[in-house]
Amino acid sequence: MPKLPKELLNILTNLEGFNEREFVDAHEPENKVTSIRLNPFKIDEETKNNLTFRLTDSVPWNENGYYLETRPSFTYDPLFHAGCYYVQEAGSMFIELALKHTLDFNKPLKILDACAAPGGKSTLINSLINENSLLVSNEFIKSRADVLSYNLSKWGTCNSIVTNSDTKKFSSLTSYFDAIVVDAPCSGSGLFRKQPEAIDQWNLGMVQSCNLRQKTILKDLIPAVKEDGILIYSTCSYSIEENEEIVKWLINEFNFEYVPLPIKKEWGIISTNLGSRFYPHLSKSEGFFCATLKKIKNKNINSSREQKKTTNLTSKEIEIIKPFVNILDNLVLKKNNNYHLLNLVAQTFLNTYDKYFYFKKAGTVLGEIKNKDFIPNHELALSNNISSNVPTIDLNITDTICFLKKMPIKIENNEVNKGLHLISYNKKSIGWVKILPKRINNYLPNELRIIN
Repeated sequence: MPKLPKELLNILTNLEGFNEREFVDAHEPENKVTSIRLNPFKIDEETKNNLTFRLTDSVPWNENGYYLETRPSFTYDPLFHAGCYYVQEAGSMFIELALKHTLDFNKPLKILDACAAPGGKSTLINSLINENSLLVSNEFIKSRADVLSYNLSKWGTCNSIVTNSDTKKFSSLTSYFDAIVVDAPCSGSGLFRKQPEAIDQWNLGMVQSCNLRQKTILKDLIPAVKEDGILIYSTCSYSIEENEEIVKWLINEFNFEYVPLPIKKEWGIISTNLGSRFYPHLSKSEGFFCATLKKIKNKNINSSREQKKTTNLTSKEIEIIKPFVNILDNLVLKKNNNYHLLNLVAQTFLNTYDKYFYFKKAGTVLGEIKNKDFIPNHELALSNNISSNVPTIDLNITDTICFLKKMPIKIENNEVNKGLHLISYNKKSIGWVKILPKRINNYLPNELRIIN
């Protein structure tokens, strides 16, 4: 592993909790840590017992976070593809504590994850909010927005929207969000242990450039925070310029106040009145910084819109779709030939800002109707709203991996009816097949298949 930048070590020397020798030792490859966060919508005790790896200690600041003894091959775990868990750094899971301490999740909330890819924090937020709430997850880079959309789809809910827009677009949504999470683009020094190749790329000029970019993003987003709303700012950087200096700037310039969090000493987190720092030699985590702020004054007018249930579907379309999905209190909209399941607040956001944002994902994409036949989307297979009446074939591990590789699978055609079937592993859905008289069509998207 390359040597850690001396400039960085010198800057950190006088900070509370920093010990250069222990910090450097913690970056040795043998000290890497692997952690996952379970999906509360899909994990039960039976599924927990079927995991191919052993959960060791719990992540103390996250209800569903766990450490693993060793890092398995997640690619070959069907439950990973089913969205039963997310692989995430333990420090990043800390935002759960910040959100729970400042918000009432029994109420309908609107939350923006502003720099959301690849989806760790979005799936975490989605685990906390109720079914009447809205999560908007934004990612400016298109390829990363694709990954974000897929990871949220695996979580299985229909109360989230993914936008692929510049953050300045949100400045006109005056006082719209109860909370905004900004895991800002940064110099990445907190991930040196995980990504040693980034060490040689790090320099002080990068830190200053990131500071300016972070301020630009925050300026774009501040108008969209409600009065008494919450702003959670985080980075995976150790640099003061990207962390404490940004928090001071928010407090002094934009009427925010710092919100202290109930942090236990044994967690090894260094906490001040400007944020919480995670060092790998003190806490079982990669490097991370997080600050929770409350907006105490807002001169802008609330821009909330009246919410009304509307749908553009005919009764025939509803009848074709209903056998596949539990609509419940949600509704189905048709957009670009695809049918989407959304809750009321997500529908309102989509209808209100349809021409303003570029939408990468809206609720759950159910599928299309072609010649009076319903063609399900892969997202529906991963949805928590899929009907229990859909014919399902539960495969063994060998055939499940074959399905995920889009290789031939063994299904006795005389034992099942022809037509669409949901494929599952340990009762967790992973995709679709269509059984025909002489063949089986695998509908797993090509870009999601396992490649040897």
